[in-house]
Amino acid sequence: MTPASSIEDLLRALAPQALGAMARRSRDFDGAEDAVQEALLAAARQWPADGLPDNPLGWLITVTSRRMTDALRSEEARRRREGAAVSRELSGGPPPVPDRDDSLALFFMCCHPALTPASAIPLTLRAVGGLTTAEIARVFLVPEATMGQRISRAKAHIKASGVPFVLPGATEWGGRVRTVLHVLYLMFTEGYAASTGPHVARSELSEEAIRLTRMVAAMLPEDPEISGLLALMLLNEARRPARTGQRGELVPLADQDRSRWDQVMIAEGVALITSALPLGKVGQYQLQAAIAALHDEAASAEETDWAQILALYGLLEQMTGNPIVRLNRAVALAMVHGEAAGLRLLESLDEPLAGNHRLYAVRAHLVEKTGDYEAAIALYRTAAGRTTSIAEREYLTMRAARLDAPRP
Repeated sequence: MTPASSIEDLLRALAPQALGAMARRSRDFDGAEDAVQEALLAAARQWPADGLPDNPLGWLITVTSRRMTDALRSEEARRRREGAAVSRELSGGPPPVPDRDDSLALFFMCCHPALTPASAIPLTLRAVGGLTTAEIARVFLVPEATMGQRISRAKAHIKASGVPFVLPGATEWGGRVRTVLHVLYLMFTEGYAASTGPHVARSELSEEAIRLTRMVAAMLPEDPEISGLLALMLLNEARRPARTGQRGELVPLADQDRSRWDQVMIAEGVALITSALPLGKVGQYQLQAAIAALHDEAASAEETDWAQILALYGLLEQMTGNPIVRLNRAVALAMVHGEAAGLRLLESLDEPLAGNHRLYAVRAHLVEKTGDYEAAIALYRTAAGRTTSIAEREYLTMRAARLDAPRP
């Protein structure tokens, strides 16, 4: 009997490939997504008891194909011509196992010309990245219900547009690549620092994001921003072995054992960003990769070049206007000019990041450094109560407990 946890990991990895194959063949994304979900449920019920099939992906695609054919036939009275056409295609023989790049093809397909990036990105994260609606909502700092409506509208807009859901031609790939990069970035971010659940990271997500980004970089090797994104991923992923302790607990950057960092991955990331920066206009991924490189190249936390990091965060904030970037800049500002300067900058984030646990956690850290332990304890506990990551909650609670312990 195959362990349920192993099957769950396998299904999570295979779902985008099955969806990519069926959406490409049927040109019906919504129907393909529903059918894939039914096939996943069937696999989750059958595989633990019966064992894995010889070809798990082929099994999923076959079951998905049957579900789609059944659904189309049941709607034949209303959609006779469309249903018959797709049914003939789906019933024309055993579906082929898709190529390894079907997941990447699905990324480009989801970046549909009928959608704005604001709609395409959540849709792609949900369909291809495997993130839940709640996880995507947290990324965009909006309520879950709002994000659910946005994703539903995106699907409806594709259907109403009449533009077929097909793999874009070679001339269209370049126009969609920025949206694809954003999705890959968000997918990696969720994998590197899981927003929910007991674990610090979701390695299957970050590893898949790196794999797909390498493929995009191979397609467009002269694009410096793609190289910057790949460098950013590698420079962060290199630290993953040191981000957890023996019990799986979160270890912050300053406390990590840097001898555990992957030096081969760091060298590749540094080489990528070093070659990318002179190529043209500097983008946000290149700036973030440059910041990550400064952290990775420092022999210790004390030797980190915070002044240069502060300057890079200033440029990044001007470019993006992202409040999370300003939050990170506040940390760098405190490291260069003192905690009071960092705390003053945080005041400007009370409205844009209202209720966000990261704001409370950073404020707690800076307040702790000023020596106001009582205020820091309250802030750490507030941050712990607002995060949905169990590992992060335990870390924040531990910080509060240490400050609350009797001091000699």
